Amino acid sequence: MSLAKGIVIAAPRSGSGKTVITLGLLAALRRRGVVVAPAKTGPDYIDPAFLGRAALREAVNLDPWSMSPARLKSLASMQAVGADLLLVEGVMGLFDGAADGFGSTADLAELLELPVVLVVDAERQSQSVAPLVAGFANWRPGVRVAGVILNRVASMKHERMLVDALTATGIPCLGAIPRNADLVLPERHLGLVMPDELAAFAAFVDTAAEAVGDYVDLERLRGLAAPIAEGDTAPAPLRPLGQRIAIARDDAFAFLYPHLLDGWRAMGAELSFFSPLANEATPDDCDAVFLPGGYPELHGGTLAAANHFRAGLIAARDRHALIYGECGGFMVLGEALVDKAGETHAMAGLLPVTTRIDRPKRILGYRRLVQSGDLPWPGRLQGHEFHYSSARQSRLPPLFAATDARGEAMPPMGAVIGRVMGSYAHVVDAA
Repeated sequence: MSLAKGIVIAAPRSGSGKTVITLGLLAALRRRGVVVAPAKTGPDYIDPAFLGRAALREAVNLDPWSMSPARLKSLASMQAVGADLLLVEGVMGLFDGAADGFGSTADLAELLELPVVLVVDAERQSQSVAPLVAGFANWRPGVRVAGVILNRVASMKHERMLVDALTATGIPCLGAIPRNADLVLPERHLGLVMPDELAAFAAFVDTAAEAVGDYVDLERLRGLAAPIAEGDTAPAPLRPLGQRIAIARDDAFAFLYPHLLDGWRAMGAELSFFSPLANEATPDDCDAVFLPGGYPELHGGTLAAANHFRAGLIAARDRHALIYGECGGFMVLGEALVDKAGETHAMAGLLPVTTRIDRPKRILGYRRLVQSGDLPWPGRLQGHEFHYSSARQSRLPPLFAATDARGEAMPPMGAVIGRVMGSYAHVVDAA
């Protein structure tokens, strides 16, 4: 079995440009005939969509907080099959993890024994880049910073100052990318705008690929990559929700983990996909419905008018199919959604829940979950929560008891009525 070598693209902090540079690397290498398999550190849904589009190969999540070492090694080795390079984008700063200090990009790099290329935002600094890089390189013995890419460099004179300063660190500078106002992706409340919503996304990737191809030594970067070890025997994936699972997938329901779907397929489940925004109903023969997270708050009117979609959910409930909603899916299972403008939209009405985003408050963090519903999963699960909406619901049995990353108790999450259930939690893996 041929496995790619691997490398991690990280940064000292968020906002350094590592996503844009990773996109440029994926596209620039692909143009040169290199088969690059993309991966993203952490539980992110949005960045993997970008990485997959740039690589023309689906990205996988590698979450060192929620996943066991055996799971991470297995997923990394499976992703590396048939590729020349496994390119892993980090999350936040290199050593930034959950509230308990675990789950950082550094944790993943050390576990997989992969070198790190540090993307440094050089704007508003010169010689100080050397102690910054040296500090990151020497902070943790098991994490090897093998190279640096300078980003947002102001001029050739600025580049010379930076490169000269880095000489003292002994860490090679692989390239210096000039400041470019065209290399900025639009954002909204949960992160970047999804690539399918950007008409000029292909042109943006071309611009990033040209910048990386012109200013980064791609062969030297490839030469730093380390072999991916064959994965250990991973624990069994989470069981399928049913034998025939209907999964909502469109711009309102875009947050899906490939490792879950792949695991369900491997266990023999039949997956079909439908679009609530296109007013498609669930298939009549499905025995489970999965409404994943996404952006239903941007499509309240369309979802309220989707009568066939709503009737399909009601029919699935009446034949006792399992109906499970995560975050945005949970919102849609409720009675009403109040959008950012304060307009109320009727939702499916299967749970007595009203959600609203007109008074946004960010809720973010990892969660340890203990389920009390009918999900065919172990009692203890690992997941995360990330939303700006809030829910008001009648007193119902919650779906999960929850603690945060530090183990501190959280309010019970979600609601259950018979075989209909949901919560704001995104489930990643078994505990």
